[in-house]
Amino acid sequence: MMKGTAAKTLNVAKRSGHAAVLVFFVTFLAFPFYWMLITTFKTTRDLYNTANNPYLFHDAPTLHHLQVLFGSTQYLQWIVNTAFVGVLVVAITLVLAVPAGYALARMTGPWAQNLGIAIFLTYLVPPTILFIPFARIIADLGLQDSLWSLVLVYPSFTVPFCTWLLMGFFKAIPRDLEDAAMIDGLSHFGAFVKVVIPISTAGMLTAVIFAFTLVTQEFVYGVTFITS
Repeated sequence: MMKGTAAKTLNVAKRSGHAAVLVFFVTFLAFPFYWMLITTFKTTRDLYNTANNPYLFHDAPTLHHLQVLFGSTQYLQWIVNTAFVGVLVVAITLVLAVPAGYALARMTGPWAQNLGIAIFLTYLVPPTILFIPFARIIADLGLQDSLWSLVLVYPSFTVPFCTWLLMGFFKAIPRDLEDAAMIDGLSHFGAFVKVVIPISTAGMLTAVIFAFTLVTQEFVYGVTFITS
């Protein structure tokens, strides 16, 4: 009887511990969204009053901030511009990074890995170093204060990163699958399109997400090339 009670107590303690850890992490991860939501509808006076509890409403909720955002700024146009640039850059990135990543993954020899690392290192070059020569190129092409300048410049860091990322996904695909497809009559390119690409959908989706995220969070090129 005592052993059964002790086992039940231990089981309840484990479940409580798991629940406490889960609640902690859910609260920790959800808090930024809660903070964004509550500050959206708080009045400015309520936000700035340090005597108030910042996590609760002390004044009636207001839509003033949303009215200013959508009525007094070009926020919707900024969203459209970001989506336009992001979609084009993602498309360019996939067209260049997918074949490059596959080629690097299938290369043999010690220099193949070094080449992949060298391509990734170009992604680490700070934009503060590159925006000056890029500005000269943009000026020569007549793309100042144009979204096309960003479409031209952003692949300089999305392509190296996604190439290195996709290289790891392609390396995980056994070469035997391609050999079997070519034995069945497919060309090397056909095996790549009909066998490798479908298997690598998750990797390409990951590259799309990372590329689009890099584009949306970039600031230096945006403020340099499309600010008149």
